[in-house]
Parts: sequence; structure tokens; C-alpha cells
Amino acid sequence: MIYAKLGKTGLDVSRLCLGCMPYAKGPTGSHGWLFTEEESRPFLRKALDLGINFFDTANAYAGGASEEVLGATLKGFAPREDVVVLTKVFNRVRPGPNGAGLSRKAIMAEIDASLKRLQMDYVDVYMIHRWDYATPIEETLEALNDVVKAGKARYLGASSMHAWQLSKAIQIQRANGWSRFVAMQNHINLLYREEEREMLPLCAEEGVGVIPWSPLARGRLTRPWQAGSAREKSDGYTPVLYSRAYESDRLVVERLITVAAGLGRSPAQVALAWLLGKGPVVAPVIGATRLEHLEDLSQAVELTLDPATRAALEELYEPHAVTGFT
Repeated sequence: MIYAKLGKTGLDVSRLCLGCMPYAKGPTGSHGWLFTEEESRPFLRKALDLGINFFDTANAYAGGASEEVLGATLKGFAPREDVVVLTKVFNRVRPGPNGAGLSRKAIMAEIDASLKRLQMDYVDVYMIHRWDYATPIEETLEALNDVVKAGKARYLGASSMHAWQLSKAIQIQRANGWSRFVAMQNHINLLYREEEREMLPLCAEEGVGVIPWSPLARGRLTRPWQAGSAREKSDGYTPVLYSRAYESDRLVVERLITVAAGLGRSPAQVALAWLLGKGPVVAPVIGATRLEHLEDLSQAVELTLDPATRAALEELYEPHAVTGFT
């Protein structure tokens, strides 16, 4: 495994981050592809064995069960100081007017609830899952700063927003001397590259480490175009993200498969290597439903694509409507 600094910090993270949404306590809601706690442990253990030290979850994943499984498993497999844990706040976790969002009340309640489920005294990165249009951003940022000052989080991050929003937040944090966002978890992959226009340059300028979600387009960059998966059939969010540019996306995937075959690599490895070669990108958030997936993806960190190969992968992309903010 290769490690890198998370943005302009001294924190070393593996160049792959394991997304822990699937690792919970069994199927809930619309996600029929969730694993039980017993089924989840081998994936987390395998990630550790491969040198992955960076784990991503959220308070709303499986109603908090993802945090519970991650915390209990890591407690048995790895010293707390050896792992980097990221969790998030914003999405609804309980009924009632304060059961979601980024008000001071919600943030203070949710960080404590997350720590309890994780069985930890602190999280390494505390991230706002989305922008809260119903709460003044100053209120949110001051509350997040207080979370850091209380020792409940080491760093702060943000996810999926417009570049002007991240810029505004950072300027407010800077003006008040508050803890800054050091990580951006946004939607970028070979099938969706709109973040290259403004967000990636902003993150490079501000020293914000990028940790993209869905780096393999929910599996579409891992297999032939017509092949499907159990997750794709049950995940209602996939059509929202990838149904508007069907033909151009198909051409990109076919090009990826051709390039990967020429390199003697899997399409997933090549798609990840392309993303890892983009400026401020530090650690894509990968998912795995089979143990061999982790083994395969881990090999991408040492693959460097030459300019001609990168150009071939990018050539057929067409602009997409902006998605992934909800």
C-alpha cells in the first residue's frame, strides 16, 4: 500500500479508502445488498491486511449499524491509533424536526451518537454529508469547530457541494480562525467528470484532499456495459446518477475495457489509476462485495498511466448534467 497526506495536513492515509456502507447488520430499506455483521468482518480484516488504514462511514448508513459494525470490528483487529475513521452528519437519522441537518443542536447530538456507536473517543475526520440550505453556514461551521476543540474530531471534511459553497465555507473558517475543511468527498469518475471544472482546481488551490465517492461508477467501470449486478438492480440511486448519458457512457466503458486489456490489467484497476493521477485526489472511496475485489483494487495504487493512455480514456467523454448533490 502507498500512503499520502490528506490535503494540507500531516495525516497519512492509504491511497484507497474503504467505504463501509455495505457493512452493517443485514438488509435494510432499499439497500438489499447490505452484509450482516458476521459477513462484514472479513472485508474489514482484508482491508487492514492490504494496508488500508482509511475507513469511511456515516451516521445514516443502515440507521447507524454501519458505524456499529465498523467500530466493533476495528476494536478487535487494529489499535485505534493505527486507523483513520471518517464519519458524516446531515442525513435524517430519526424522526422529528431536529433529526437531520447541520444545526448546532443536530451536530452536537450526532457526534456523540456516532462516537457511541463506533465505540471511540474521537473520529479522525468529521464530514458534513451535504450542504444544509436551512441552516446558516456560520452556525454549522462554529459548531464543527467546537467539535474539534472538544477533542471529538481531529479534522473536518465536506461532501458534494458547489465549488462556490466550499470556497465560501473555507473563507468563513479562515476569517474566524476556525478549524478548516481539509477533505472533500465528491462525485468523480471516468463517467462523471464535471468536478474537474471548478471543484478540483479549488481543492488544489486550498490544499483540500479529494476522496471521491463512487470512483467506479457504482460498478459500471468494472465490467462490460451490458453486464449487471445485484446492487445495480436494487439500488435506486444508480439510475439517478447514470441514466442521462447512456450512449456516451457506453463508449467510455468500452474504451476502458480495451485499454485495460492492452495493459493486462482489470478495468477497475485502470479506472482507479486514472483517478489517482488527478492532482488533489488522495484516496478514492472504494466498495467491495467480494474479497477478491479488494485484492484487485489494491493493485491500482502502483499503476501509473502515461499521458497517451490517459488521453485515450478521456477522449470520448461528453459533458453531463450536474448530479450527486442530493
